Amino acid sequence: MSTSKKTIVVTGASSGIGFAIAEAYLKLGHNVVGNARTLDRLQDAAKQWGNPANFLPVAGDIAKPETAKAIFEQAIAKFGKVDVLVNNAGIFIPKRVTEYTEEDVNAIVSTNLHGFFYPSQQAAAHMEKNKDGHIVNITASIAMQPNVKVSALLPVLIKGGLNEATRGLALELAASNVRVNAVAPGIIRTPMHGTFEDVREFYNTLSPSGKTGTTDDVVNAVLYLTESSFVSGTVMAVDGGSTAGTW
Repeated sequence: MSTSKKTIVVTGASSGIGFAIAEAYLKLGHNVVGNARTLDRLQDAAKQWGNPANFLPVAGDIAKPETAKAIFEQAIAKFGKVDVLVNNAGIFIPKRVTEYTEEDVNAIVSTNLHGFFYPSQQAAAHMEKNKDGHIVNITASIAMQPNVKVSALLPVLIKGGLNEATRGLALELAASNVRVNAVAPGIIRTPMHGTFEDVREFYNTLSPSGKTGTTDDVVNAVLYLTESSFVSGTVMAVDGGSTAGTW
């Protein structure tokens, strides 16, 4: 990103990809407003970063509109404005369609859909007023090209919708100089995938490159997008080529 200090909101900032994104922006000297469900998790993350003064934790359920409102109100009160929103919070539930429960449906709709919509709504209102800003959605490459090896209808349904919403919102906000993009990771080595070493061989088969990605791969894509002034409405796959075709 440019050398001027910016304020970045990252949802799901206490672990995995969100933790890595927040850490990268902090190392670059930017202000970061991190959200997770509990304050304890955010404080643990902040401790790992050395308790930086430019990190503001805002705990709460990202599926609730009042949480999104609180994030932006507190961010603006402390740092003046929000320049970037990274909609990272998400859960992944791979199952055959007949095995999904009502609880599964409610959980993934709450976190992955509501958790995108309400922060984006707050960001749109704020950034349109400022005539500048960037929204980045962390989606999933499996929503771009489903894979018979991984039954995951709910993630495909919701994340696929977010990929299209990225394009729609990019058009809606373009006149206000607000860019909207998405990063669609493949298999990335994070706690979301459990004890990774136990299933490494299988995960390696899910891309033609025969390997999995790291959080740095996703971070680099996010940083590129938020630095760009002329990229909007794109969904960038970070997946070792798995969405390029069949293999």
